[in-house]
Amino acid sequence: MTTVIDTNVLIALWDSDHTLNSLARAGLDAAFQRGSLLITAPVYAELMASPNRSEAFLDNFLQDTGIGVEWNMDERIWRAAGMAFPAVRFPREKTARLRATPDPRRLPHWGLRTSDPLPPAYAGRSILSN
Repeated sequence: MTTVIDTNVLIALWDSDHTLNSLARAGLDAAFQRGSLLITAPVYAELMASPNRSEAFLDNFLQDTGIGVEWNMDERIWRAAGMAFPAVRFPREKTARLRATPDPRRLPHWGLRTSDPLPPAYAGRSILSN
């Protein structure tokens, strides 16, 4: 099984003082035992934007840990993610109200909050998020 890793998991892993550091490490270890690990292109971009993280650091980390990057996310994936997101993240009665309420933390072109995990757009893949 392939596990898709959310940005927040790796941020917590890299910060030994983070309250979720040990949970991130345990979750990644367990996911690695079940199969391969993967991040998506948007997660890669978010990780590069992290303070004190360079492209070289990120590429070395991914190579050293064997975490792959899914660079090719075509329209079909984004549409599936968009359709799955409300059902996964929000109760039905809150969805309309949340869409009508502006939130400065939302990425304007995705409609996702920066703290939200990517919806499970791929069958047979799990998501590791905090």
